[in-house]
Parts: sequence; C-alpha cells; structure tokens
Amino acid sequence: MRVLLSVALTGLVAPVMATDLNLKVEVPRLNVAEYHRPYVAIWIEKPDQSVAGNLAVWYDMKKKDNEGNKWLKDLRQWWRRSGRELQMPVDGVSGATRPVGEHQLSFSSDKGVLANLPAGDYQLVVEAAREGGGREVVKVPFKWQAKGEQNVKVQGGDELGLVSLNIKS
Repeated sequence: MRVLLSVALTGLVAPVMATDLNLKVEVPRLNVAEYHRPYVAIWIEKPDQSVAGNLAVWYDMKKKDNEGNKWLKDLRQWWRRSGRELQMPVDGVSGATRPVGEHQLSFSSDKGVLANLPAGDYQLVVEAAREGGGREVVKVPFKWQAKGEQNVKVQGGDELGLVSLNIKS
C-alpha cells in the first residue's frame, strides 16, 4: 500500500524547469584620442519602467577612496531608478569595467533576481557611459517564463555594439 501511495504522489509532482538567461554585450572599439572603458549597468525593467532587479554594474572598483562610485551617477537612467539606493559594491552584481569586445553573462532562474521574477513582459536594459565620451541606453524586450527559446538582438549606436539576449526554458 505504501509503495502505491508514493508512486501516486510522485506522479503528481511536476518537475521544476530552470530557465537560463544568456546575454552578450559588445563594447565597441572607438577611434578616439583618449579611450576610457565605459561604466555599464544592466537591469530588468517592468512594463511601467520600474526596476525588477539589477543584473550587473561594471565600474572602476579599484580607484582609491572608492572614487569610482562617484561616477556611477553618469549612468543616469540606472542611477535614478535604482543605483542611488544601492550600497556599492553589490555581491554578485558589481564588477570591474570591461575592455573592447564581446562579453557574455549567464543567469539562472533559480538564483538572484530571476528566482522571484513573475511571468510576464519585461525589458532588459543596458546603459553605458564613458568618461570623455557619450552615453547610450539599449532596451531589449522579452517575455519571462514563456515556453521555448527566445533570441532578441538590438544594435547599439556608439557606446554599445550588439546586445543579444537568449532565453531557454
């Protein structure tokens, strides 16, 4: 009787499917006299443009006296929406600036921001600002917890190159 009961209960439990969010962000090579690596913030935005969660913030963490924090406000949209409320560095979110090239980030639905993200429509937002340069924001729309695979690419203009989002569930 116990064996039958446990088999019946096992059949009722649906497996939890993990969803992976993979991101590629290109930092383009710029032909300028004095090049500085950009500060970059990456977050998920709800349809009302409020922040669902921060995924990454790249800035100069090694400046003495935490002077790199002073320039985070140049990431204006991110700063106004959530940055000024954070105590930097944030474990698992903040990191050093990145050189020219393509940078890959991967996030799993069982950790961090994605663990509690309700199903629905969102935008992945990537903002870059560079000393002596410009500022740019790229928004990539996506559906969270949709079945199957999603691939969305948005081409940046100056401070950002191609931003590619791949979601597998």
